[in-house]
Amino acid sequence: MFWLAAYTANVDIIDMPELITVPDFEGFDWTGGNAEKNWAVHQVSQLEAEQVFFNSPLLAGEDDAHSQHEKRFFALEQTDEGRELFIAFTIRGNKLRVVSARDMSMGRKERKVYRS
Repeated sequence: MFWLAAYTANVDIIDMPELITVPDFEGFDWTGGNAEKNWAVHQVSQLEAEQVFFNSPLLAGEDDAHSQHEKRFFALEQTDEGRELFIAFTIRGNKLRVVSARDMSMGRKERKVYRS
């Protein structure tokens, strides 16, 4: 199993963590141009975004505000080079689909939560 530390509140109001499990996954789904968009807008490569899911501790939670059409999640973690990223993702079948990848924001308390 792939373990994530989850937050019960939304992305902006991050509180005490709980543990949830995410099913084993068999890779990533990069259809729809998200890899190109993440690079063009945030200079986050596909490899950097994927690294987050193999480093620990991976802090993640449900993103209820953006889950109208499918369940979405967010993750806070470092790349292998130490870049602190915020990743919005969903699970489709047995693959993780990265919706958005960007540097953690100080304004949204992401770095504060990640570092505490």
